[in-house]
Amino acid sequence: MNKEELIGKLAADLKITKVAAKGYLEGFMDVVKKALKKGDKIALIGFGTFAVGKRKARTGRNPRTGAKINIPAKKVVRFKAGKDFVDYVNGVKK
Repeated sequence: MNKEELIGKLAADLKITKVAAKGYLEGFMDVVKKALKKGDKIALIGFGTFAVGKRKARTGRNPRTGAKINIPAKKVVRFKAGKDFVDYVNGVKK
């Protein structure tokens, strides 16, 4: 499902316009991005947790030449699905 399909599904399920659904979805995404950029963690009980992790600098290899390359440290976004979400996907709960 892409973003436009998600907006259409939200609009249909919530009985709102696609414009309103798009506004809600983009608003949610903006709040999540801003919070993670500040270093905050977002925990949605039953759904999952968004957090920022750190990846250390490391040495890698160029697959074409085999030459060593330095891969710099960086922040990465992590999502850990909540138990209820995992159970739902696996058919344990409805």
